[in-house]
Amino acid sequence: MHNLSIGIIGAGNMGLALASGLRAKVAPGRLAVSDPHSDKRQTIQEMGLTVHADNDALVADADLLVLAVKPQGLRALCLAIAPAVQRRQPLIISVAAGVRTADIDRWLGGGVAAVRAMPNTPALINAGVSVLWANDRVTKAQRDAATAVLAAVSEVFWVADEELMDAATAVSGSGPAYLFLLIEALTAAGVRAGLPHELCAALAAGTAAGAARMVQGAPGDAALLRARVTSPGGTTEQAIKRLLDDGFMEMFARAIQAACDRSRALGEQLGAA
Repeated sequence: MHNLSIGIIGAGNMGLALASGLRAKVAPGRLAVSDPHSDKRQTIQEMGLTVHADNDALVADADLLVLAVKPQGLRALCLAIAPAVQRRQPLIISVAAGVRTADIDRWLGGGVAAVRAMPNTPALINAGVSVLWANDRVTKAQRDAATAVLAAVSEVFWVADEELMDAATAVSGSGPAYLFLLIEALTAAGVRAGLPHELCAALAAGTAAGAARMVQGAPGDAALLRARVTSPGGTTEQAIKRLLDDGFMEMFARAIQAACDRSRALGEQLGAA
């Protein structure tokens, strides 16, 4: 990847996160970012990277092109840059939630090697997870390059079926918000039980961080880890019992399905535009 020319369209949170993670891994002058907003271009310049206001100029030099714009803006962007993409034929990586690769390919004029990626916001601190899917035009070398790009800010996982990207969006793409809500709820409940807010917020955040590290050390063993800290007749058992009796697992399953359904509907809606 060191000698690839990489272009990123969009200097929002994810575009900036990728630019920051990649700048030490790509040869000088081979990483460029475009954005229509002057303040964001100024941020890119301050990072020491090449910046463009013109997307076509960026595409013209890109071996790999990351589309880091909001889903609702992706169609218009693709239609605008399609002639430049057809001339250059870069690998396309889209990080737009819900948008299907077939629609991206159609908007870009067809015959495009495209990867659909779903990173999440911890990528901002190089602690994300990303799920990827590639269409059949993506070569082994391009697949490796896509892995390397997302690995600059996250762990990388591939799925064999694009249909699974909607579920991945619901679990990991939206997942940080669920955990933030859990920490918010734990803090509020602790305050209600009598703890000072500042102390309770620190306890909740530290507990979540420590528990996450334990799970990362034993992937797939969350239920076992929970059982180990749930002593019979103890305080944890009472809390877990109340959560389960109140339908916590079913509630969470409905929430994930709602997010998955929304991702799928968003793809259908934007694809039909």
